[in-house]
Amino acid sequence: MLVLGLALWVVRRSPWLTWVGGLLALPVVVLSIVSAIAPQPGVTLALAALEAAFYFYATGSLIAYMVQDWVATTDELFAAGATFTLLAWAFAYTYVVCQAIQPGSFSAGANPHDPRTWVELLFLSVAVLSSVGLSDVLPAAPMARGLVMVESFAGVMYIALVVSRLISLSVAERGRST
Repeated sequence: MLVLGLALWVVRRSPWLTWVGGLLALPVVVLSIVSAIAPQPGVTLALAALEAAFYFYATGSLIAYMVQDWVATTDELFAAGATFTLLAWAFAYTYVVCQAIQPGSFSAGANPHDPRTWVELLFLSVAVLSSVGLSDVLPAAPMARGLVMVESFAGVMYIALVVSRLISLSVAERGRST
C-alpha cells in the first residue's frame, strides 16, 4: 500500500493523469483488503492484473517526466532508478497473472512444479530487466517465454533510450558549466 501511494504521489502531473492513477489504485487497495481477509484465486488474479496496469502506468508517467526536460537534474536521476523498480514490479505482477492463467508457466531448481512466489517472480523480473538474465526461475510455457522476451527488450530499450539520454544531458551540462 505504501509503494502504491508513493507511486501515485510521484506521478501526479496533471489532474487528468492523477484521476487515471487514482482509478487504477483504488481497486488495488480494495482488492488488497479483500484478498487479505478472504484470499480467493479470482481476486488474486484481478489484483495482480490491476497492480501490473498501475505500475506500467506509473512507469510511463515517470518516463514522460524524465524526457520533458533538457537538463538532467537530481530528480530525473532518482526517477530513473524509481522507474526501473516500477517496471520490474509491473512485469513481476504480469508474471503472476501468467502463472494464474497458465499454471506451470515458470519453473525453478527447487520444487520445479510448485507455483512461484511473487518474490521469486520479482527476482526473475529484475534479472531479465537488468539484462543479467541469471535466475534460477525460468519461463517454462510459451506465454511466459514471450513475456520474458518483451521484458528483456524493454530493459534494453530503457537503458538505451532513457538512461543514455540522462547521461548525455548530464555530460552536456558539465561541458557548459566549465
